[in-house]
Amino acid sequence: MESIKEIYKIGYGPSSSHTMGPRKAAEMFGGKNAAATRFRVTLYGSLAATGKGHFTDKAIVAALAPREAEIVWRPDVVPEFHTNGMLFEALGNDGAVLNSWTIYSVGGGRLADEKSQATEKEVYHRTSLAEILEIIEHDGLTYWEYVEWHEDKELWDYLATVWEQMQETIKTGLSTDGVIPGGLHLRGKAHQYYVRASSYKPSLQSRCLVISYALATAEQNASGGKVVTAPTCGSAGVLPAVLYHLKVNHSFSDKEILKALATAGLFANIIKYNASISGAEVGCQGEVGSACVMAAVAANQLFGGSPQQIEYAAEMALEHNLGLTCDPVCGLVQIPCIERNAFAALRALDANLYAIMSDGKHIIAFDKVVATMRLTGKDLPSLYKETALGGLALIN
Repeated sequence: MESIKEIYKIGYGPSSSHTMGPRKAAEMFGGKNAAATRFRVTLYGSLAATGKGHFTDKAIVAALAPREAEIVWRPDVVPEFHTNGMLFEALGNDGAVLNSWTIYSVGGGRLADEKSQATEKEVYHRTSLAEILEIIEHDGLTYWEYVEWHEDKELWDYLATVWEQMQETIKTGLSTDGVIPGGLHLRGKAHQYYVRASSYKPSLQSRCLVISYALATAEQNASGGKVVTAPTCGSAGVLPAVLYHLKVNHSFSDKEILKALATAGLFANIIKYNASISGAEVGCQGEVGSACVMAAVAANQLFGGSPQQIEYAAEMALEHNLGLTCDPVCGLVQIPCIERNAFAALRALDANLYAIMSDGKHIIAFDKVVATMRLTGKDLPSLYKETALGGLALIN
């Protein structure tokens, strides 16, 4: 598995797979083809189906500017390697193709092709939680110490930057009021919920505040604001909401939170390697489901959970998101995406509470649920996987 730094990417929304990935690919291709006078970019599968709502074309055109870029939409062509396929072509004055490149945006802002697996830098040799749990139990380690053992010395500085951006995004979102761009005329609710939370009793106030924190990031993402993938843009509001809540309302230190981010990244890495974090590939269970896992394990570790209790929290967080479809209305990361971030944050805290009260023993292992999520994603019809062709997306 790769470094957990690949899980946490700082960039602009609304989608890590549909905006960040294509923008990055365009920048790379444009930089390598200085002789081209213009470009043609063909988008396939999910990228073509919901690309306009995710600002995919705008991201690519901006990255290739000032040279002209023609966008060709082919939602009818679904590549076998991954549905988020892109064909970049560099064109000369006479229209001749000078160079071409086929690449895929596979989630979390990451790019890959058929050769990528062989060239990935392997940081973690063990790829299942069972293997990792065996090691940390034998050596008396925690999950975050296992991460520290494998990562380079820049890890903690990187996570500190990630945590700083997460907090900044929440603060910006809480102070922003207005209609979210995209045509649905959906008004942001984070500021309103944050203000209203103060009128509730403490027992309810904390949950209301968590909702406002999750909405703050999700709304910033939907507006094209700066966010951290955790593990994607579409699910970027879940983990920051829980961690910000635990810092502000439970007085956990930044140092403790960075360790929680390390553990959360490890669990996301396992999901990414053995299943997927791409909504276009496995539905929203891969995005919001994975984010719920990250938030649940982070909270459980902060509250003193054992390695077994942390795994239990992760197992429940993913199990109860199995089958979650990706069916965005009008292809926008707004409905139902924004609300799902808030509900997943609350569900993560509930999974943490359930696990922390237990002795950590449970029947279904986390690895089994990850495998089930992958199979469930395969079985989901394509119209429920970020194509805006089924489910809630039909409500227009």
